[in-house]
Amino acid sequence: MPDMSALLALAEHLGVIPAYWDIWGGHHVASESALRATLAAMGHDCATELECEATLRALRQASWREMLPPVWVKRDSAPLLLRLPDTCTSGKWRLRFEDGSELAGEFQAGELPPREAAEGRTARELPLPPLPLGYHTLEVTAAGSHAACAVIVCSQRCHELPAEQRVWGLGLQLYGLRSRRNWGMGDYGDLAAAAGYLAQKGGALLGVNPLHGLFPERPLHASPYSPSSRCFLNPLYLDVTALEGYSEACLGVRDRAALEKLRPSALVDYEGVARLKWRVLRRVYHAFVKGHLKKDGTRAEAFAEFVEQGGEALVRWAIFCCLQAHFHAETPEVNGWQDWPAAYRDPASPVVAAFAAQHADDIRFHQYLEWQGRLQLGKAGRALPVGLYGDLAVGVERGGADVWMDQRLYALGASVGAPPDDIGPQGQDWGLPPWLPERLRGEAYAPFIRMLRANMAFCGALRIDHVMGLFRLFWVPPGHQAEQGLYVRYPIDDLMGIVALESVRNRCVVIGEDLGTVPDEVRAAMNRYGILSYRVFYFEKDWSSGRFKHPHEYPAQALVAATTHDLPTIAGFWLGRDLDWRERLRLCPPGTCAGHRQRRAEERARLLQVLQECGLDRGGAAEGGVPPALAQAVYRLLARTPAAVLMVQAEDLLAEEEQPNLPGTVEGHPNWRRRLSAALEAWEGVPAARGLLDALAEERPFS
Repeated sequence: MPDMSALLALAEHLGVIPAYWDIWGGHHVASESALRATLAAMGHDCATELECEATLRALRQASWREMLPPVWVKRDSAPLLLRLPDTCTSGKWRLRFEDGSELAGEFQAGELPPREAAEGRTARELPLPPLPLGYHTLEVTAAGSHAACAVIVCSQRCHELPAEQRVWGLGLQLYGLRSRRNWGMGDYGDLAAAAGYLAQKGGALLGVNPLHGLFPERPLHASPYSPSSRCFLNPLYLDVTALEGYSEACLGVRDRAALEKLRPSALVDYEGVARLKWRVLRRVYHAFVKGHLKKDGTRAEAFAEFVEQGGEALVRWAIFCCLQAHFHAETPEVNGWQDWPAAYRDPASPVVAAFAAQHADDIRFHQYLEWQGRLQLGKAGRALPVGLYGDLAVGVERGGADVWMDQRLYALGASVGAPPDDIGPQGQDWGLPPWLPERLRGEAYAPFIRMLRANMAFCGALRIDHVMGLFRLFWVPPGHQAEQGLYVRYPIDDLMGIVALESVRNRCVVIGEDLGTVPDEVRAAMNRYGILSYRVFYFEKDWSSGRFKHPHEYPAQALVAATTHDLPTIAGFWLGRDLDWRERLRLCPPGTCAGHRQRRAEERARLLQVLQECGLDRGGAAEGGVPPALAQAVYRLLARTPAAVLMVQAEDLLAEEEQPNLPGTVEGHPNWRRRLSAALEAWEGVPAARGLLDALAEERPFS
């Protein structure tokens, strides 16, 4: 075998894990080509063993030459390590606190306990006084050098619900929320109305799909989990009728005809909705400019303040939207910044600045849309004790705004994915470029913090999709298939500590989506930081016997749900609708369909068994269909668990048979397009919904 010792040493230094175990107990060892491709995607020379040795030596030397690390994330009394030249005898330090106050001191190098030495320097422990929670800056002057370090003092735990409270809420796909007043897809006005209805029924929180900014000129790019930005909003969710300046006069004959066609549709017509909303939003915006901006009134001041607070990030988001729309209009095949002319791919380039100057009004329009979205969303969950329960996607599109703005932070050639499992026997490649851990740390985690704040600002609870990504992410290296991928480590304590700090500051409960094979370290960290585990009924089994768990077997620090957007509804599970789709689209390996049907029959029997053992009535014989009270019985079981939060899917509330998304499909299944069968105004008249809501209010009354 070739000598790969230097390659493996470099991989270890950079957090690249050369082997992993799959869910079936198989051991996968990364190939040499996969390792080299991953390290190259990180930006390091590694083509030969000599290059690996040189790269590793340079990285270690650079680290030891730093007197201070770029960031120090602190949640206990551990001292900071200073790497001082061995000739250093004394120095000074100054702490600049977040509130503007300062604290300073001096030290004698010989009095600081040494930890380790290398490169003519010694790492010494600098004890500091107790620090308040928040974001501070430490400056050190010693041996003629000056260094600065971001100091982030984190909360011990995330914001948590009172221990005696066990709440429930409703989860929905906002685009699919039907109402008699919306324009063919759910909007923030519908969200506020649903929150009010839920509060009357005793619910505490209302869950929504990720509301991240997508690609307005590419409305068929509908997956909320492949966004352009996780810091900005999708303007198609705006309730146009609630905008100041809107009136019926804003609708022309063509617009009214479009509304008549869009409202009754069973699937969201994103192209039709986008065409209609863009036309009317432009008219409302021009009314705002004419009636307020040109008169410098109160609303003009409020908008100016929003733009100022949004800073450079908001400006670049608006510029990106304008550039993408501009080049997509010229060439419809343009799907992101990597397809633009080369000069425009750098957000700091002179041609981008010139474009922004020429399109100042268009840029201001996109800033206006973000402003209005934030205002509407901020009001939507106020009726609920906890509020909105948001969803944070695991990554962003390669050609999207976040990557364009911070290209050096991403491994542009690699993709985030998943190793082989039951859902994807060949592994999964999600096409989302991963953050580079070392560069994210070099930025003192500023992009991560900005993303958390943008999402927690309007939420009482936030779900972090694929929370294991705070510990390790499965990378698919350039030029390799998903099954040839490998894991890369991330600084879990730094990232979870920051999550806890922002959670406390925003009074936002945090849920970590920890489905699948999750390392023990992740669940231990979640427990330590007060992050709720995400427990789905279908998967909560005794795996030796296959029986479903009883309520007392669930953890208290958890959110429980019967299903998710990627799984069948309760009715769909019973009827095997997901299996029907997989057979129809030939997603099952040849010869396995009958086995899947047999296992589903066994699961139905076990489902009935656990309901019977818990004294829950599923509502009599099914007669080939779904037992009439099956969903109510399942949710009563979940309501009796000690879990802090119970979420009900809107599809189960209305006894829907089809699920929002079928994993592993791009075409053939209407992913992210299904609308609920009943309008929000008619929910009270749906017997299944009324019965389920009454059962939840009985099982989990809010106190």
